Amino acid sequence: MDTTHYQDLIAANAPCGALAIDYPHGHVIAPHRHPHAQLLYAIEGVLCVETADGRWVVPPTRGVWLQPDVEHLVRMRGDVKMRTVFINTPELPNLPQQSCVLDIPPLLRELIVSAVGLGLGVELPPDSRAWHLLRLLVLELRSVPVLPLYLPLPAEPGLRGICEALMAEPDQAISVVQLAERLSIATRTFHRRFLADTGMRFGHWRQQARLLLALEQLARGDKVIDVALAHGYTSQSAFAAMFRKHFGSVPSRFFRNGAGDA
Repeated sequence: MDTTHYQDLIAANAPCGALAIDYPHGHVIAPHRHPHAQLLYAIEGVLCVETADGRWVVPPTRGVWLQPDVEHLVRMRGDVKMRTVFINTPELPNLPQQSCVLDIPPLLRELIVSAVGLGLGVELPPDSRAWHLLRLLVLELRSVPVLPLYLPLPAEPGLRGICEALMAEPDQAISVVQLAERLSIATRTFHRRFLADTGMRFGHWRQQARLLLALEQLARGDKVIDVALAHGYTSQSAFAAMFRKHFGSVPSRFFRNGAGDA
């Protein structure tokens, strides 16, 4: 089902509109853009959202917020139950001002599910229960925390080529010295250019890339030990410790809990 034109069905007087679509593992929504801001949220499965500047990996209980007119592609990891919310333009000034991953706490989740039940394109009386429900959904979006589930990609061709190669083979043990030699630059220059282009230190970027790529494989049911070794970790325990530090839960419990251990 094509989602690229559903934003045209949002009622003019509605704060937002929502719909539900389920996708099988591996499905890809081709690059497209919307004139409205969009929240993509998966009740089950993992969404991988890619833009020209980078990619977001979005596990359950999280959602990716996309600014208006951002061209993006969406890949499904595992069977995905996706819920999409389009936000009417007048609501944007107090909402996130850049694309990002947001936490989706229980109240916001229930508001999204309820909004889906209202349908799109329905004119809503301003004091109706439905209007207030959608308005509350928008208000809740203003208070949820932003999560570090974004992987920026450099614009400079040489650096971008290195990043794409490391994403294709995340277990590579190649050193920064060797990577700098590929570009015929000093190691210090490599670090400086990478930080300036991505806003992230290379070591942090590499760690983030491995963890987010691992998250995709875990979503399709791969064994934790296999995922750990495939992403450059020497043991399952080392991978689990880094995973917990980053995501708040060990891999074996992450998709069952959808959040931290607490």
